[in-house]
Amino acid sequence: MKMILAVYNVAVHDEVLQAVRKAGVHCYTTWPRVIGRGKRTGPRLDTTVWPGANSVTMMVVSDEIAPRVMDALAELRATLGATEGIKAFQLPVERQLD
Repeated sequence: MKMILAVYNVAVHDEVLQAVRKAGVHCYTTWPRVIGRGKRTGPRLDTTVWPGANSVTMMVVSDEIAPRVMDALAELRATLGATEGIKAFQLPVERQLD
């Protein structure tokens, strides 16, 4: 099992969900509005000085689906460009409670 964390501009939330669903993701959790600073996008602190915010979507998927999800997010990132700030991290899941 793998956990994929996707961090992205709130403006592209629908596109991210569409891409991961197409890659085989059925279950996920989203934090709809988070703040932070990216290497390429700079601060998104949801203030008048530093406007903008991100969303985070977490997915736990099988080892077989994980590469498809990462590839789908990479393709979306390439399509939208660096200004939307899509980042994704794949982590091992050692234990899960169902």
